[in-house]
Amino acid sequence: MKARELFDWPESLPFAESFDPEAHPWEWLPQISQALAGFHFSHARGIEDVPDGVDLRGAVYLHPSVKLPAYCTIIGPAWIGPEVEIRPGAFIRGNVIVGKGSVLGNACEYKNCLLMENVETPHYNYVGDSILGNRAHLGAGAICANLKLARDEVILRIDGKRYPTGLRKVGAFMGDGAEAGCNSVLQPGTVLGRRAAVISMPFHGYLPAGTMAIPDGKYRTLPRPGA
Repeated sequence: MKARELFDWPESLPFAESFDPEAHPWEWLPQISQALAGFHFSHARGIEDVPDGVDLRGAVYLHPSVKLPAYCTIIGPAWIGPEVEIRPGAFIRGNVIVGKGSVLGNACEYKNCLLMENVETPHYNYVGDSILGNRAHLGAGAICANLKLARDEVILRIDGKRYPTGLRKVGAFMGDGAEAGCNSVLQPGTVLGRRAAVISMPFHGYLPAGTMAIPDGKYRTLPRPGA
């Protein structure tokens, strides 16, 4: 499983050199902090009119076109790109990169994650230690769980192969156009291929591109209409 199988890197994100498309997608997670460490926050012209209720701490870049709410918390390092909409109560708490046109929703939390272009996380979502591809979408209440109950290493299983990550905290990898329905729980180490979709339910493992997982005993995979 290579990152290029899930994502097309968007030109609007200035961190391409830090994310090798030939790497495994979970190998991108430690690169988020490295990419932000190489960004010259003090040299970047960001948004100037910040509402009093927006709590900014640490190194934070907000593109001038970012739409800010009356109140939210952003703890750096964080890079928020053009035309991103941040809604009330969003909690962004370090090592977060958000691409053009994405939505960071009300009462949502983000930590050590990369969101590409036009990603929609609009209502009550948790996105931790995860990579969300272009146009990925989380329904209301959907979360990317990032820590096993055993609190040990997350190991992915894809097409019968076992992939140790070396990491205790690994969330979800949602390919371009992938979706998770309302109140879905993507268990640690879940991979959704491009345009794959999970109906409202817990899901763990690998869902191939263009397919849909639905509740049917454990779950059943079907071709996704229109994918």
